[in-house]
Amino acid sequence: MTELKGVTVVKKANVYFEGKVTSRTVVFPDGSKKTLGIMLPGEYEFGTVEKEVMEILSGKLALQLPGSTDWRAIQGGTSFEVPAQSKFRLRVAELTDYCCSFIK
Repeated sequence: MTELKGVTVVKKANVYFEGKVTSRTVVFPDGSKKTLGIMLPGEYEFGTVEKEVMEILSGKLALQLPGSTDWRAIQGGTSFEVPAQSKFRLRVAELTDYCCSFIK
């Protein structure tokens, strides 16, 4: 999907890690949400409430999922899932564009 149609975009940005990670929330008519964002190079740890599917649109990073000590290489054109109520770590190697879907 290259476009999101019939949605509402929340104007206020979500800003994390002193501005190195930013996103905008997109709300669909059924109430479901996604965020569209950019991550600058760096290492980050995120916490989730809901299950997330993160689609990497462009860029390169390494992912460490909860309960794992391994780092997995991820690049643009791929996606990964994160379980609800967990934390995951990212080592972003280059400017990364992403879309995150929240699954209830």
